[in-house]
Amino acid sequence: MARSTGDGRTALVTGGSRGIGRGIALSLAHEGYTLAITHYGDDGPAASTAEEVRLASGKDCFVLPGDLRVLGIVEATVQAAIEVMGRIDVLVNNAGISLFDPVDELSVERLDDTIFLNFRAPLLLMRNVSRHMIRLGIRGSIVNITSSRAERAYPRDAVYGGLKAGLKRASESAAMDLAPYGIRVNCLAPGAILVRERTPRHDKLGEAIPLGRMGLPDDIGRAAAWLVSDAASYVTGTTLRVDGGLIVPGMPEDGVSYWGAHQSNKRRDQEP
Repeated sequence: MARSTGDGRTALVTGGSRGIGRGIALSLAHEGYTLAITHYGDDGPAASTAEEVRLASGKDCFVLPGDLRVLGIVEATVQAAIEVMGRIDVLVNNAGISLFDPVDELSVERLDDTIFLNFRAPLLLMRNVSRHMIRLGIRGSIVNITSSRAERAYPRDAVYGGLKAGLKRASESAAMDLAPYGIRVNCLAPGAILVRERTPRHDKLGEAIPLGRMGLPDDIGRAAAWLVSDAASYVTGTTLRVDGGLIVPGMPEDGVSYWGAHQSNKRRDQEP
């Protein structure tokens, strides 16, 4: 029988302090993983999530602060994770920021920020972690959090959706590069996930989703736990869409009507 537990295994989850990242961290904790989570900004949510993880698993949860947009921080983060956990069996690239601007209003600064965090950082983390896995002979697993937006075009979404599509495509090539070493690379594509305080907009969107509700961070966490487990040992180079059927009918989800224009460009704690 395939082993589905994470006992004895370690995972590095970027943007793991809140939202989807927190959901993933807690799901891996329930599987017995020792964890390191990254965060940028407010230390409070990271400390709270780390304590929840410790209570759930009885294992360590190390908090690694740092801005992954900065080149040197990426390498330092991987090295720090190896030092505190001894090895990395699983990498979950979850950290990211949203940008919903029409192309005629794009600023270079915000464009660079989004490219560096949503695309460059995951590729460099895959590079550094896979080198570590290859060196130690670890048949590990890498999961990149993309989005249902990678598969559909929406207004004001040239940057965020475009970069998620690029990460999906990059992951497929990475899966081919790393398959000879037994390292699997896959994507998880969340749909509309409730990571903020619930509002009537969320209820309106939930009613339009085929399964009748918005997703929760736990939904993504459970999917990630399966994807990195031995139960998925023959799965690589694919994208698991976890969206309640959101994009099956091709429904619009423009990031403004449901979330509100005031939320469309709000920076979050480096999570999708």
